[in-house]
Amino acid sequence: MTLSRRHLLSAAATGAAFVGFSRFAAAQASAGAGAGYVNQVEGYGPLVPDPSGLFDLPAGFSYTVVQSAGDLMSDGLRTPHKLDGMGCFALDRDRVILVRNQELKPTELELGPYGKDDALRRLVDPGRVYDRNQDGQALSGGTTTLVYNLKSRQLERSHLSLAGSSTNCAGGITPWGSWLTCEEIVRSAGPHADGQTLGQSHGWVFEVPSRGEGLAEPIPLRAMGRFKHEAVCIDPRTGIAYMTEDETDGRGLFYRFLPNDRRNLAKGGRLQALGFKDGDDSRNWSDASWAPGDWRDAVWIDLDAVDNPDADLRDRGHAKGGAWFARGEGIHFGKGEVYFTCTSGGPRRLGQILRYTPSRFEGDAREAGEPGKLQLFLESTDNRVMSMCDNLAVAPWGHLMVCEDKVEPLGVNFLRGVTPQGEVYAMGKLVRSLGDGAFPTTELAGVCFSPDGTTMFVNAYAPGKTLAITGPWGRLRT
Repeated sequence: MTLSRRHLLSAAATGAAFVGFSRFAAAQASAGAGAGYVNQVEGYGPLVPDPSGLFDLPAGFSYTVVQSAGDLMSDGLRTPHKLDGMGCFALDRDRVILVRNQELKPTELELGPYGKDDALRRLVDPGRVYDRNQDGQALSGGTTTLVYNLKSRQLERSHLSLAGSSTNCAGGITPWGSWLTCEEIVRSAGPHADGQTLGQSHGWVFEVPSRGEGLAEPIPLRAMGRFKHEAVCIDPRTGIAYMTEDETDGRGLFYRFLPNDRRNLAKGGRLQALGFKDGDDSRNWSDASWAPGDWRDAVWIDLDAVDNPDADLRDRGHAKGGAWFARGEGIHFGKGEVYFTCTSGGPRRLGQILRYTPSRFEGDAREAGEPGKLQLFLESTDNRVMSMCDNLAVAPWGHLMVCEDKVEPLGVNFLRGVTPQGEVYAMGKLVRSLGDGAFPTTELAGVCFSPDGTTMFVNAYAPGKTLAITGPWGRLRT
């Protein structure tokens, strides 16, 4: 990944959100990085091969496998496969709660929590299942909730917490302690080409209370729109929610939801799409005119018919001025700003990280005179440095932690750290496939931190393992 001096200076000047790292900005600005500078730095040092052949980490770091696909949960159900987005919540001084998605399609019933041949279906409250197929089988998407003890490094209990949704990809935490889980699918009720007949429409966000001890009531938050949701984050200062859309053709929008009641999203609100005053594209595919480090003024466009009965919300939004984004994926709210990834953005389609700074009048009519701004924070040009960035989180010390999602067979996926200057380092590497041929490659997903900053959690997607990582987080070598 080659960065110009202008990128380094611009990124350094706008890196205040990364608390405590201004000294790195000054050091890099004076280093005289030229056109050949590759922004790879040491971070926590070189990765050390894992004797178990699962996940390489720097010296001094270690992981615990919290749970694996197929494990029996406390409610008698099975841990699902395809573990994706995840959020972490404090329970008490020693324990945290993890709420975790399973990205299972309507056809992937046997990979879900109900066991082979739906044998465990009797353990599920039928009144808390969002949707079933033509055979009465609950769809296998949804969420699981885990209680993990940071001190003993032990899983204490786990259970299914949302049942009957589909293709739950990522999501986001709320300031009031719930998890918003997003369906990355748009399907109507009725028969489909894959042989499944659905009873409900899909493409919604659902809310799961982190402290719930059973199944959440499966209520779709319809005003937040029906589209291929990837992830969501909420600005705790305003209650405004920001959402990404993952369309594989790279024609997705970036959304903002203005709630009527900032503590009750089910009470509705306004859905909008982001556009630019000076154009309608962020992807840099054919016209790479948006330089890394540059900012663009945002314009927010009201959307209608957000329940999207004709599956054309993104096209209608684009026609009104919404900008295209290349597979919007992970999103996280940092210190007063939003970071999100676009997996296939950039001239080589290796991915982008974007940064949105809300207006001080965000969501107010006055923002027209002082708009929010979007920066192309990082754009990869070298797949050895970063390739196909997906889920991400802002670490307690201000760096980004970014999951890779290479889709090619035998692709090697890294967990990348990103400094305030857009410099990248390897934080971890998923060594091998976790499957037996059914899953020839697997991505990393769901990166998040315990509120006390001691433990980082991440999922190996398929078949599925949740890892808890600890180590000398203060030992940075940038």
